[in-house]
Amino acid sequence: MKIALFGYGKMGKMIEGIATKRGHEIVARIGKDDNPELNGADVAIDFSIPEAAFSNITHCFENNTPVVSGTTGWLEKYSDAIEACKKNKGAFIYASNFSLGVNLFFELNKKLAAMMASTPSYEARMEEIHHIHKLDAPSGTAITLAEGIIENSAYSSWKLGESKENEVSITSKRTGEVPGTHTITWESQVDRIDITHTAHNREGFGLGAVIAAEWLKDKEGVFSMKDVLNL
Repeated sequence: MKIALFGYGKMGKMIEGIATKRGHEIVARIGKDDNPELNGADVAIDFSIPEAAFSNITHCFENNTPVVSGTTGWLEKYSDAIEACKKNKGAFIYASNFSLGVNLFFELNKKLAAMMASTPSYEARMEEIHHIHKLDAPSGTAITLAEGIIENSAYSSWKLGESKENEVSITSKRTGEVPGTHTITWESQVDRIDITHTAHNREGFGLGAVIAAEWLKDKEGVFSMKDVLNL
């Protein structure tokens, strides 16, 4: 499979290594100032920057190239991207986190929230920890987890920092080179329940993105990691 990479930082280079080991060919490495030539790619993987993501994604649709995007911080244009995908009969997967373990954790989080919905004595909150280079807070993964709680409980929104009633409080910490740790806590006056996902390194993110790209090739439509993993 021929792959075009949008963004060639640490993640892009890691994806290149993983894809090459799996027998794929990188035919384009596109930075923010480069000409977005796809060079006949079968699929594109976008781990660029928020300001460039929407342009990269729509460029792929216009050139009949399926695209997998893990860039966060641009989702105010997500509905426009979906519209562009459908208009061009393209193929698209966006995920805030492509780690296979994290996507299983997303489903566990939803199930726990649904179970806790009938026990109002418990209050939900979240803590996420990432490396000091991460630009956005809370993380895209934390937002996805918060949305999973909101969809399956009485909570109506989330808030960074101290929250009000019916808001899931998210605490974001940036320290060292932590790849990513997310903890959901449900606490009452008598006990607490914690579920945590801890990434040991960033390779899981890259591997999941390559697996998603392999799955997306030759498809049409808007998909998620739930489709890829058959969850």
